[in-house]
Amino acid sequence: MADPKIGIIGGSGLYKMEALKDVQEISLDTPFGSPSDALITGTLDNIPVAFLARHGRNHHLLPSELPFRANIHAMKQLGIEYIISASAVGSLKADIKPLDMVIPDQFIDRTKNRIATFFGEGIVAHIAFGDPVCGQLAGILTKAIENLNLPEVQSHRGGTYVCMEGPAFSTKAESNLYRSWGADIIGMTNLTEAKLAREAEIAYATLALVTDYDCWHPDHDSVTVEMIIEHLHRNAANAQKVIREAVGQIGKNPPLSDAHSALKYAILTPLEKVPATTREKLAVFLQKYS
Repeated sequence: MADPKIGIIGGSGLYKMEALKDVQEISLDTPFGSPSDALITGTLDNIPVAFLARHGRNHHLLPSELPFRANIHAMKQLGIEYIISASAVGSLKADIKPLDMVIPDQFIDRTKNRIATFFGEGIVAHIAFGDPVCGQLAGILTKAIENLNLPEVQSHRGGTYVCMEGPAFSTKAESNLYRSWGADIIGMTNLTEAKLAREAEIAYATLALVTDYDCWHPDHDSVTVEMIIEHLHRNAANAQKVIREAVGQIGKNPPLSDAHSALKYAILTPLEKVPATTREKLAVFLQKYS
């Protein structure tokens, strides 16, 4: 089997890809510790992919506990060039309903306790992040949803994802504040992934799966755990169809992304001045510029 170029990160409810064939588990070590789980490689309609359960296949990791750097480093080790990141989110707008899918193009960072860079320890890099999502990859996801014409799903191209720390959900005051900012959805993971993927020169896009309205909504108090779990299962089934369709499109015509050269002008430290231990730690990112 050829090396995979497409990585899939599954969020809450999406712990495996049912359609994967030729499955292998790969346990990788990284300079940033172990990933959330073993990476699962296989093929979707004969296209090699790698899958990672973001919270572990048994959902044992809090958002703040996620080994974000290890996860992205492991994807880079495998040669991944595109990441489709599925993520459960709450809606901040009335017209974005549970079971809808959003392909956001912006993020607001409300995290507090995360390291969101591979750099430091003798090397400085400042990536451009004004457009934090790969537009080509986002377009492919949007087209995939349209092609499938899923009866219960409305897609929303573009929008702003608020990334909060968690694990507790927002207060009503916070939820209404984010709405006043014009934000569309809220989650706990994808902004950190997006930053690290950009530093790793991997094209990244989010497939945001709406489970419920956030607590601003007058009907929120009637939402039950059973309803949320049902939405997670239905979202996971729909997400697998969309991802499979998107993988097919990428496989036929892999897009050239600006993310693939994100470090070209971002590294300020002369590489010969970088400590050897740091160069070794970041070799998978720096080798093309050495």
